[in-house]
Amino acid sequence: MVSLLTRARERLGGVAAVRLGPRPTVLVTDPGAVQQVLALRPDRYVKRSHRARLLIGDGVLAATGEAWKRQRRLLQSQFTGTGMRRYEQRITEAARTTAERWAGYARTGRTFDVGEEMRRFALDTIWRSLTGHPLDAATAHELTAVEAVVAALPTLPADASDARNAVAADLARIDAVARQAVTAARSGAVGPDGPGLLQVLVDASAEHPEYTDRLLRDELVTLLVAGHETTATTLTWLYLLLHRHPAAREEALGAGSEGSPQRRAAIQALISETLRLYPSAWILPRHATQDDVLAGYAVEAGTDVLVCPYLTHRTPELWPNPEHFDPRRFTDPDGRRTRPGAYLPFGIGPRACLGLQFALRESTVLLEHLLPAHVPAFRSTPAETAFGLTVRPDGPTPATLAPGDLRSSVR
Repeated sequence: MVSLLTRARERLGGVAAVRLGPRPTVLVTDPGAVQQVLALRPDRYVKRSHRARLLIGDGVLAATGEAWKRQRRLLQSQFTGTGMRRYEQRITEAARTTAERWAGYARTGRTFDVGEEMRRFALDTIWRSLTGHPLDAATAHELTAVEAVVAALPTLPADASDARNAVAADLARIDAVARQAVTAARSGAVGPDGPGLLQVLVDASAEHPEYTDRLLRDELVTLLVAGHETTATTLTWLYLLLHRHPAAREEALGAGSEGSPQRRAAIQALISETLRLYPSAWILPRHATQDDVLAGYAVEAGTDVLVCPYLTHRTPELWPNPEHFDPRRFTDPDGRRTRPGAYLPFGIGPRACLGLQFALRESTVLLEHLLPAHVPAFRSTPAETAFGLTVRPDGPTPATLAPGDLRSSVR
């Protein structure tokens, strides 16, 4: 589908009619039109059934209408300001745990998978934040079912019952983990890191009866999926890009001393440029409920609309030499595109990703721990890109760290 959308954008421009199914579909990559669909007129361009509803149920990503407003309002405070400070230590502990594993790989020369390591870190981080517990081996093993379902989503049968049956065993494993976590939270059990976000949701159920055990399960799984799959994928891409552009690592570390604002800004630029090339939300489906006009193009009610950050971020008129990895776009004042709608790796508008600040913070903290000390030597790298719920490397990412690979002298 990506090649079809790319050709449509190149041939027809930033608002393009494409044929993908029985209903008319419009591809939107023009920044002004993107802003109109997602931020200015979200009531005219609504989100319908989420592709991952089979997995996340009625969680906030899939919810609509008043239910979505209620769920988002409850969660929003957890991912800004004071709420984020509550998770700072948990993020740091997950990063330290990962750094200790990598130091072990460096001592032994053992081959490991970078993508698996990034998933392990991101899952540990969100599990600590949700439950107050570090991720144990048994839970980590059971939650591999989340990744299995996410990977299967693009190829599942169209019939909802057949699709559910195809991944029934993995869904049962996920449900069992969620049920145990909800039961522990309802009992008042507190993890070593203190109460987690799941406790906030359980406490809310006392005033909001709609927070049944089923909805608590759906929110927990939604936060697990959104809180680790996208971050892990971004960090995996970042390491693959640094493998191809090693000078970018040296430049980031050379921007300032350890812990300095200059180095942190340079590391954040690595993340931002990775997200430009491989946005967490690579495609955002909407449905037009009213007639409208986008960049001079008439859109009739009933039209499916596809906003595609992946293609917007690769538009030469917006991002010169767009296929090139250049973190200086985000440190040079003249580099970053400030036009609204030109950069939206987490979406924009009222349905933008709740966990934006959380994802950026955990990625930055991990890289502050790992980048100065280690440079993975990849044994092989994926040749293809898989476009599913996320845009991810399509294959394993085996690597080694040289014994004694502690390159923290670059500061």
